[in-house]
Amino acid sequence: MQGKKSIVLILLLLSGAIFLMGLSFFLDAPVRARILQAEGMEWDHSAKRQFFNAISRYGDWPELMLLGALGVGIARQCQSRRWQEIFVMAMVASTLAGALTNTLRLTTGRTRPRVSPQSEQAWYGPYHNGEWTVGYAPWNSFPSGHTATAFGFAIVIFLASPMWGLLALLIAALIASSRLILGAHHPSDLVGAIFIASGVIWLLSNSRIQRLCIMNSPCLAKRYSSQKRS
Repeated sequence: MQGKKSIVLILLLLSGAIFLMGLSFFLDAPVRARILQAEGMEWDHSAKRQFFNAISRYGDWPELMLLGALGVGIARQCQSRRWQEIFVMAMVASTLAGALTNTLRLTTGRTRPRVSPQSEQAWYGPYHNGEWTVGYAPWNSFPSGHTATAFGFAIVIFLASPMWGLLALLIAALIASSRLILGAHHPSDLVGAIFIASGVIWLLSNSRIQRLCIMNSPCLAKRYSSQKRS
């Protein structure tokens, strides 16, 4: 019975993810149009652009790894083994999500929003007009690497400690938003990356992350121990 419930839950989650992914594609064009309308003539030299440039520049994988290492160091000084494990797992999830996402986006050949009108918005795949698109950044939009690494990191923090996790998710959302506003990605690029990060964490959830969540939640701990006894 428990196995059937798990299968039903997984199918429901997959159905919801597919629906949201499909919906996000319909939002790509209107969201981009709204962003361009809001930017105005002075956007290129505005403080807002500089702010989002900074968020995008310092919200990538290397900076997240430095943050994670700093967290491990502070937790070690405070003699908190649990938080050392949390930060290590956040770094692992972020790295795996980013690696999978960046590998995938090298093959999709999807144009970034900001290449218009010089290039038509399309999916060109890894090879187009006799040339490889792999590694050609303007055509490597889907999914978003920044978003995958940021949410891979933040979701682990949230699962282990919802209070700090909310802050981590807000920062991850700000990083993703900066990529959207700067024209580096479409909304569907962000949604796809979040699903990839969530999937990576789900695959890891039967090991260390699950134990961290159980340790943090008395309700989960009670349920887990009752399942073990049965």
